Order: sequence, then structure tokens, then C-alpha cells
Amino acid sequence: MSAAPVAPATARPSAPPRRDAGVPIRTLSADDRDVIVAHLLALEPRDRYLRFGYAAQDEHIRRYVESIRFGIDDVFGIFNRRLQLIAMAHLAYMVTPGRGSDAAEFGVSVSRHARGRGYGHRLFARAILHARNHGVHRLYIHALSENAPMLHIARSAGATVVQQAGESECHLELPPADFDSHLIELLQEEVARADYGLKALRGAWHRVARWWARLLQG
Repeated sequence: MSAAPVAPATARPSAPPRRDAGVPIRTLSADDRDVIVAHLLALEPRDRYLRFGYAAQDEHIRRYVESIRFGIDDVFGIFNRRLQLIAMAHLAYMVTPGRGSDAAEFGVSVSRHARGRGYGHRLFARAILHARNHGVHRLYIHALSENAPMLHIARSAGATVVQQAGESECHLELPPADFDSHLIELLQEEVARADYGLKALRGAWHRVARWWARLLQG
């Protein structure tokens, strides 16, 4: 069966919905493996199937998280007020010996209760920005053809989508980095770090307040 392109590559910026458009997106590290595992294990079977392309069991998910190459790949996350990871994206670089990486693959997952807020689009836009700033010229997405939300994200950014035998491969040509792209990413990362710190501080204060209240009652 021959592959049939179903969308042209127009290489335009991703346009996420306006709702929660300013949500902070934090870069994750190896220290965050536990929260990544917790987020992925909480996905329902259907969502795991769409995210990984197969019926991923708990052990598959744990092995996947252990295989993330922190220091080479990049992982981005959105946290709620309780510091629970509710959406994450994995930007995996395709490293060529002697040439480094000029291509990367994108994957994303969003907790069911956090959908409809544009988080997938926001994470895709963040990944595009970071990839551009690190010399990536082409971004790939491999997804099941039934994964309509993922394909919508790709098409809305102008990606070419090729469907074959129930699977889709999307690729998007990225423009080169410029001063604005570097500055925007720097500001976004600083805002995300500050937001995470404030949430952690608020959580600590609430725990102290509850402890003090129990002490007074006792």
C-alpha cells in the first residue's frame, strides 16, 4: 500500500487555543523521573495505547522512563497547583555520529482531567521553539492514524502528514533560530521555574499551617 500525503507542509507557527495560553512549561530533569512515571501510569489504557502505539503495561512505562536520555533529549512538563504533572512532552533527538542532531521526534501526553485546555498545543509550540534554538531543522511525530488530537496538533502547525497502514508520520520543517526565539525561550523557562518555586512554597506553607492547626487542637 503506497503512502499518501494528506496535508501540505506550510511551516507556519503552531497556534494553540487562547485558553490557558500563558501556562508555564518547565524543563524536566532526571530528578523528575518519579513524577513522570506517576503521570504516565495514571493514563487510562486507551490513552496509553494512543501515546505509545501499543497497549503499554506498567512495566513498559517504567522502562520507557528509565530510557529517557536526560542530557541529550529534552522533556517538558505542566504542573497543577499540587505539583502534579498533568501534561508532558518528550523531544527525542536523532543523533548522527559526527554530525550531531538536526532532527528530533515529539511525543506528548495529557491527563484526562486536564484536556481541552490547549496543553498539547502549548507543549508542541514549546518543543518547536527549543528545537529551533538547538539547531534542529526537522521535527517528526509518529502516531496512530486514529490519534486525532495528535494529528490535529501537527496539521495546525503546518506539518506534512503521511498515512500508511493505520499509522501516520508527520514532519515539520523548522525555521532557523534568531534573537527573538532565544529570548522568548529564556523568558519562558525563567517564568516556569518561578511558578514551580511559588507552588512548592505555597504547598509547604499549607502543610505548616495544617500542622500548626492540629497542634493547637491537640
